[in-house]
This record gives sequence, structure tokens and C-alpha cells, in this order.
Amino acid sequence: MPGASALRVPQRQPGQRWPSFYARAYDGQGEAIALNRTQRVTLARWAVRAHPELTWDEAYDFSLATGSPRPAAEVYAGTGKER
Repeated sequence: MPGASALRVPQRQPGQRWPSFYARAYDGQGEAIALNRTQRVTLARWAVRAHPELTWDEAYDFSLATGSPRPAAEVYAGTGKER
């Protein structure tokens, strides 16, 4: 994803009650990058398949520089802001 430095992958899309993985992309300043449905689903599937050991009951942030996951709750606590 050009310009993206991080992904957030939760198990549920906003407004849906059933599980449906999707991704959000963010640039280096934390601003959201627009993704179409195909991109959101493809990026989420990449993250889930690359890290099957994770418990997907919570959202994860992925650094695109390293590919390493981090629970989104830790990111919230560390920055004091939400995405």
C-alpha cells in the first residue's frame, strides 16, 4: 500500500455484528489512507495468515516496516488517542 506505514486489523467492521476481518491503513503521521473493499479484505487476510498464532478477539496494529503485530489496546494506551 503506497504511503502506508501501519495497518490496523480488527475482527469486526464498524456497524456489523458478525466477524469479518478488514484493515485500515495509516501513514507516518497517523492519518488514515483510503482503501477500497478489495484492499481492506486482502490486507486483513495477509495479516491473519501471516500471524495465525495471534488471538484475533482484539484488533492489532502492524508496522509495515517490520511486519510485527502489536495489540491496538497498547497503542491506545501509549499515545492517549484513538484511531
